[in-house]
Amino acid sequence: MSQQGDKPAAHEDDWWRALYDKSARDTGPSGAPDSLDARFDSVSDAVGPEPEPDPVEGDHPATVVPLPGPRLPEAGPAPEPPGLPRTVAVGRAPWEAPAGPSRPQTFAVRQPPPVPPAVQPPERPTVGHVGDRPPTYEAEPAALPESGADALDDLVPDTVLDGARYGTYTLRAASVRGDSARFRGEPRRDALLTARFGAGDGALVLVAVAGGVRGDGQDRPAAADACRWIGGAVARSHARLSEDIRAGRRGDLKSGLHRLTDRTYGKLRARAAELGLEPSAYTAGLRCLLLPADPECRTRVFFGIGPGGVLRLRDGAWEDLDPEVRPAAGGAADEQGPDGDRLTMDLQITTPSSPRAGSAPPPAEPFRFRASVARPGDTLLLCGNGLAGPMRGEPALAGELARRWSSGGPPGLPAYLADIQLRTKGYADDRTGAAVWEA
Repeated sequence: MSQQGDKPAAHEDDWWRALYDKSARDTGPSGAPDSLDARFDSVSDAVGPEPEPDPVEGDHPATVVPLPGPRLPEAGPAPEPPGLPRTVAVGRAPWEAPAGPSRPQTFAVRQPPPVPPAVQPPERPTVGHVGDRPPTYEAEPAALPESGADALDDLVPDTVLDGARYGTYTLRAASVRGDSARFRGEPRRDALLTARFGAGDGALVLVAVAGGVRGDGQDRPAAADACRWIGGAVARSHARLSEDIRAGRRGDLKSGLHRLTDRTYGKLRARAAELGLEPSAYTAGLRCLLLPADPECRTRVFFGIGPGGVLRLRDGAWEDLDPEVRPAAGGAADEQGPDGDRLTMDLQITTPSSPRAGSAPPPAEPFRFRASVARPGDTLLLCGNGLAGPMRGEPALAGELARRWSSGGPPGLPAYLADIQLRTKGYADDRTGAAVWEA
């Protein structure tokens, strides 16, 4: 039966039996056995006895296995491809005629590929320190903040890093948990917001930095709320703000940003009341930059309240654009900055502190404002108090950042993060800063 179930014809059965019958004679042309030994005997009879191979100095005669088949004609040395040939002396080749001296035979032997040099990994930015002694704490995080099933939404990452490039400037921003908080397993208290509102040349970039002081743990949510609420206020007014910046209407900008900031702190006071806290127990310092995307506009606007700083690196030296504001008669601050910008408005907003029963309220913080025109090569640094403190109090830190940032263009994100974390003994708070490089 076939695989298909058909019965084969009689002649098919005969053919299969003949093919597999062990007693059937081979149908080849010769009955002589065919083996490697038989072929070797045939070649030996044809060429005569093989002479002894010439000895090779420093080597033993090689065992040569002859190839089966007829005698091949004598051939000259094979051409040697550049970089590949290797001359190997093996005595007489099996296909050579017995007469005449043997000679080295040249075979093309492929050399192994060269081993590539070890690939050097790119240099990793490292976090160093300035001063004669390293800080007390380690440079890397040690403990995570404690959390629970109902507090996962409140977890804050150790580090936030961001960047952008618009018009003629490049932005780098970072917020890093301080050495003390990393060691003690406390959350990062500073908050950082980077956002773009609008599109094209009319777009407006906002950078907001907020931070409180070490307290009962309520300062971090307040800092995040301050950034979120000022961001929403600027987003709703970004078209008008962008137009005022490009038109140079400083008075309108100052009054408008004053109102937006006042509303933000009004929400913080309302939130403190919801939590049953004093206003001073739920607040944060807030520093902001407004950067237009229009390459034809180099006006940079700073505004804010509370501790922190804004500094400018120009011609290799730092300038403090956030001088101490002294209250004028009547309680309102009224002092001109170096460029003629008045730092005005008393919003009756208090600095962060722990409330004490029967104590007088802390003094009000003035609203700070500055609009200045950037020059090519400038670097503007907006920072929270944890970075503003060592920048003002440790000349070695300011000098090292001036050296790093005065040439070579803006650093990449990893290098900027390492720069911001440049450690200084005695300063262990969160580090938050946004830097703007002007082309």
